[in-house]
Amino acid sequence: MNETLKVLETRRSCRNFKQESVNKEDLDAIIKAGTYAATGMGKQSPIIIAVTDKEIRDELSEENRKIGGWNEGFDPFYGAPVILIVLADKSVPTYVYDGALVMGNLMNAAESLGVASIWIHRAKEEFDSEFGKNLLKKLGVEGDFEGIGHCALGYAAEPPKDAAPRKTNYVYYV
Repeated sequence: MNETLKVLETRRSCRNFKQESVNKEDLDAIIKAGTYAATGMGKQSPIIIAVTDKEIRDELSEENRKIGGWNEGFDPFYGAPVILIVLADKSVPTYVYDGALVMGNLMNAAESLGVASIWIHRAKEEFDSEFGKNLLKKLGVEGDFEGIGHCALGYAAEPPKDAAPRKTNYVYYV
């Protein structure tokens, strides 16, 4: 089977990460793949913020936990040591779709390199809040961005589960 198709069929979301960080070479390759996602009219509306600093990662986790309504101590990033935040420029009509494609590229590139991933939501709420706006300001990121998602990365602490069978009415040929 073609390696690309194999990656697309075997990638699963990881909900239990080892503490070991992703090596820089793999992380850079994953991020680069994200920058090559298709975007509407080639406008490249998304940006990626690579969070490897544990303190900032933990602040993001806590904010995400509060937004999600989970009990104190729960980590919505499942222990992943690296978080890639995808935001997109709201002035571009296709920004949400562009950001979603970046997220897909990040997760598939990670899988191809043996790095586990999961898309964590609530980035929109995070970056609409004062917390998110202050973080962007602190990082020197200017513009009118909407949070699209967090791509949590790391090495899986356990093997992935098998894929659920595909539903019978997934595709209609006409």
